[in-house]
Amino acid sequence: MARATVEASIPEVRLSDGRIARIVPSAFAGGLELDVDGTPQSHVDLDDPTHLHFEYVARMGAVIDRLRMPGQPLTAVHLGGGGLTIPRYVEATRPGSRQQIVELEPALWDLVRENLPLPRGAQIRVRIGDARAGLARMPAGLRGNVDLLVSDVYAGSQTPAHLTTLEFYREASELLAPDGVLLVNVADGAGLAFARRQIATVQAVFDNVIVLAEVQVLKGRRFGNLVIAASASSLPTEWLPRLMAAGPHPAKVAQGAEVDEHARGARIATDADSTASPKPAASLFER
Repeated sequence: MARATVEASIPEVRLSDGRIARIVPSAFAGGLELDVDGTPQSHVDLDDPTHLHFEYVARMGAVIDRLRMPGQPLTAVHLGGGGLTIPRYVEATRPGSRQQIVELEPALWDLVRENLPLPRGAQIRVRIGDARAGLARMPAGLRGNVDLLVSDVYAGSQTPAHLTTLEFYREASELLAPDGVLLVNVADGAGLAFARRQIATVQAVFDNVIVLAEVQVLKGRRFGNLVIAASASSLPTEWLPRLMAAGPHPAKVAQGAEVDEHARGARIATDADSTASPKPAASLFER
C-alpha cells in the first residue's frame, strides 16, 4: 500500500502523442527530473537553479557565462521548453533577462508550471506551438536583437527532422543580434554521421562554429550529446580555456580546423532530405 501511495503521488500527464510525462525525484543529483516515457528530459533544482546536472546543459551554461559582461541581462529565445532548466539558469545568473520559450505540448507546460514553478518576477514567456513555426511568430522587435538562441527540442528521445535543416538555421539566424550566439544540442552515437551533418549545416549559415562535448563522444566512440555554438561574429579564443576548465570533465572544445574536419564530406541537411536524430538504445537511460 505504501508503494502504491508513493507512485500515485508522482505528477504525470499524457501528451498529445500518447507518451507519458512525469516529474520524478532525481536518483543521483537531488532535485527533480522531467521524464517522458523513460527518457530524462530535464533536471531542475528549485533550491539552486545554477545546479546544471546534465553534462551538455552544464556546457551550455559555460558558454552562456561568457556572453556579454557577467551578470548582464540577456534577450534569449529557447526552442523546446522541458523543465526550463536553462531559462531558470539565465534568470538566476542574469536577473532581468527577457526570455521567450516555445514548447509544443500544452499539457507538459501545465505539468511543469504547477510542479516546478518559475521564480517570482521572472520575465519568462512560454508560447505553445511548434518550435519552427514559433520562430516566425516571434515579436518583430526581437528580430536582430536576440543575444542567445537555444535549440534543444526532442520528441521522445529524438530531435525532429525539420529542426535540423539549412532552412531552419537560416530562419533562426534572423533572430540573432550581430554578435548573438546559437546553441544547439545534438545527440549522436558511433561515427557521428548525424552530428557531422549538423556541424556542416550550421557552418553553412554561421561563420564561427565551435563544438563542446565529452572527449569520447566527440571522437564518435559512444552515444552522447554535443553542443554546437555558432555566431556570425567571432567566438573569442579566450573563451576556450575557460570552457575547458568549466567541464564537466573530460571536456573537449573543438574549433577551427578540427570543426572543419568533422564537417568534411558531410551532406548539408535540407528540408528535402533531413532526418531525425538517431534514437539511443533504451539501456542508455537505465538507472
